[in-house]
Amino acid sequence: MIKDFVPLAQMDDLVFGGWDIYPDTAYEAAVKAKVLDPVLLEKVKDALLAVRPMPAVFEQEYVKRIQGPNVKTKGSKMDKAEALIEDIESFRKTNNCARLVMIWCGSTEVFHTSSAVHQTLEQFEQGLRSSDPDIAPSQIYAYASLKCGVPFANGAPNLTQDIPALLSLARDREIPICGKDFKTGQTFMKTLIAPGLKARMLGVEGWFSTNILGNRDGEVLDDPGSFKTKEETKLSVLDQILQPHLYPDLYKDLFHAVRINYYPPRGGAKEGWDNIDIFGWLGYPMQIKIDFLCRDSILAAPLVLDLVLFLDLAQRAGMKGIQEWLSFYFKAPITAQGLYPEHDIFIQLMKLKNTLRWMRGEELITHLGLEYYD
Repeated sequence: MIKDFVPLAQMDDLVFGGWDIYPDTAYEAAVKAKVLDPVLLEKVKDALLAVRPMPAVFEQEYVKRIQGPNVKTKGSKMDKAEALIEDIESFRKTNNCARLVMIWCGSTEVFHTSSAVHQTLEQFEQGLRSSDPDIAPSQIYAYASLKCGVPFANGAPNLTQDIPALLSLARDREIPICGKDFKTGQTFMKTLIAPGLKARMLGVEGWFSTNILGNRDGEVLDDPGSFKTKEETKLSVLDQILQPHLYPDLYKDLFHAVRINYYPPRGGAKEGWDNIDIFGWLGYPMQIKIDFLCRDSILAAPLVLDLVLFLDLAQRAGMKGIQEWLSFYFKAPITAQGLYPEHDIFIQLMKLKNTLRWMRGEELITHLGLEYYD
């Protein structure tokens, strides 16, 4: 067990809190989401009722399809960042926490790219003071987290801490960060199947993916701006795994399309359909069909917990900046300059395990393609 291999934080020592634009307690939110069985919810009702969200930093321009009353409204973006910092320190003190970790689990923001305000910490802080429209709410959270010395991970595809200003802040303050976009449903399946096709040198002519989902995630992604952000991460995985520049006869002209459709009756039970047109020896065509009936919340929750435990471990181990060994959890892993993001889930898992072995102090010896640990 990993918890017996490296010194992870104990489950009984964890306390949970956060922000939301809706004032519902964790119990009320879970009842409305209808993901968990009511009988199971009743067993933890008292604990969930105690988790009340703090007022959130929110901008309608960045998430257009939902709105809620539990938001911070006063002052500039710097004022809101300072309010988040106050929330963090109050939570730390009230719950007697020795250490904290922040994970962005909020809605997907509309697509935007890095601009002048994101280039240096000085420009970013001036942008906060002037409420620069190019600073997204998720970036305000990341800034507040890093200013408090708290490790940060981004579970959505937004441009968040992966900007020069916040990357340098994380390095300078020696804080681990990682992201982005939890790898849970359809993209999880792609990173399982694509490495196998490549391993057997099976060609891929086309890969068409479509999704139906409900709840607020589907509602938010029904907006073209938020879908564009999600589409970018969903489309990125195949090119890196299949390496069409090395195998042009097999993958150069691959047609890859992704669709997401908001379908309220499905609720939290997402369905992902994939049609994969492949070809084998002598160019003979074949097809693969996948119908993945999954629950994003059920797939994502253990990822969040793992990231909390591993980021806390990384900070105690003195590991700062981008944690590429945690790419295993993300659709679009953040990487240091000059490195490419690894999407093959099997290589990602090897990196994660080897990092844990290194942290434990074992020496990795490679001999004849086999790994031994001494």
